[in-house]
Amino acid sequence: MFTGTYTAIVTPFRGGQLDEAALERLIKLQIKGGVDGIVPVGTTGESPTVDMAEHIKIIALSVKFAAGKLKVLAGTGGNSTAEAIHLTQEAEKAGADGSLQVAPYYNKPTQEGLYQHFKAISKATKLPIILYSIPGRCGIEIAVETVKRLAADCKNIIGIKEAGGSCDRVSQLRAVLGPKFEILSGDDSLTLPFMAVGANGVISVASNVIPKEVSQMVHAFARGDAKKAATLHARYYPLFKDLFIETNPTPVKAALAMMKVIEEEYRLPLVPMNPKHWDVLRTTLKRCDVLE
Repeated sequence: MFTGTYTAIVTPFRGGQLDEAALERLIKLQIKGGVDGIVPVGTTGESPTVDMAEHIKIIALSVKFAAGKLKVLAGTGGNSTAEAIHLTQEAEKAGADGSLQVAPYYNKPTQEGLYQHFKAISKATKLPIILYSIPGRCGIEIAVETVKRLAADCKNIIGIKEAGGSCDRVSQLRAVLGPKFEILSGDDSLTLPFMAVGANGVISVASNVIPKEVSQMVHAFARGDAKKAATLHARYYPLFKDLFIETNPTPVKAALAMMKVIEEEYRLPLVPMNPKHWDVLRTTLKRCDVLE
């Protein structure tokens, strides 16, 4: 259902407000680039700094601009179960194709707490759910056994975005969950290693900038053309790394601004990149033929 390349779309701002025209422009570039879907209002979409009304509006606009040409996997997770349920139900009303549910951050629930949190969300929606484990941001990992338990007990929990940086964990997930459960890489630089041990694709930051190339890489590997996939990985690996030269999504928004797709605007506590890092990123974009 959610295999291939899904772009963790940025949220463009202008003058402190959502830049709807830039969001539409960016989504049209994703359609043209051949990605399989988009993920609005995830971490890359600055979900921690948009308010509830904006969050719901961004999802609704994403569905509108995707126009059925891309799947929309809405970021509707949170560290409050009630809030996550509300956002997920609103995403369902807006016509999203699925929900990405990040592990609750900061409050660090037990594994039983994680199970009850995701189970409650599952029961409150008909949308298919992709779990999101990113311990570096959330301070907690969704344990393999917890994922297995949720998949067994909740029919609409169908996959996981894995951003723990471990191929071994991907192997563990695949071993206990079988071939139908979807595993998506949460790191561009690890997409091919993860796919080699059973992942089905990527939720990508880089595809904001190079949607066609990331999509080609993922699809090439999926159809058995490992050589082409490895060639694309090697060519764009410097960009995969430098898009995280500072905290995401600062570098990717800077890159899109350099490409004149969006304004380079963030919400506090995010700030513009260090000028030295900005220069490094611009050089990498040129070296990868993204900029002239």
